[in-house]
Amino acid sequence: MGKEPGGEEIHHTPQGDVRIRPFCTPGEIRALSFDPQFGTHAQYRSLYTKKESLEEKAAQADANVVLAVDETDRIVGFSVLAYPEAQERWAQLQPNVMMEVTAIEVSRSWRRLNIAHRLLGTMLLHPEIEKKIVYMVGYAWTWDLDGEKRSAVQYRQMLIRLFEPFGFIEYETNDPNVCLKPENVFMARIGAEVTKNLQEAFKWLRFGIHA
Repeated sequence: MGKEPGGEEIHHTPQGDVRIRPFCTPGEIRALSFDPQFGTHAQYRSLYTKKESLEEKAAQADANVVLAVDETDRIVGFSVLAYPEAQERWAQLQPNVMMEVTAIEVSRSWRRLNIAHRLLGTMLLHPEIEKKIVYMVGYAWTWDLDGEKRSAVQYRQMLIRLFEPFGFIEYETNDPNVCLKPENVFMARIGAEVTKNLQEAFKWLRFGIHA
């Protein structure tokens, strides 16, 4: 399956219009500037601090890198849907079934403008989304608690509220990284065309068991 570029949409905000652009190519990303707020703060470091990281993800098969771009062609938000790395547990289910929301981030000065919701919704317009199990792993140590003025528990609830309307459900798992902190969260959305056998295998895989 090749990438299918979708038409960008305009998201109106009190700070100006933002273009929500799905299936961005490395070349398209390279032509934009990166908001400097995606960087290292006193208590927080962005997951992607350079455009090159997004370009690498955009070059991967079936990946959907969605950008929020302001009127000055600056990237102010992004979300990334991609296959997990080969060594990760979630790559063991079956090739090209599980896809991870590896990042969803909005620069500090553009938050609370519904951009994250638009990024996530657009990312899930993947042409074969119903054949996939899409998951997200929220690690408390990656969250901008200082910028959001929230506790880890509050931030966790915020993430759940963001993902639930799109069909994500919180699942239990014994994945060691998830279990390191009680605030961490694992959520997944099982596509309507995912077979019962794969759903059963996913249930066991969450606990490191190969059915």
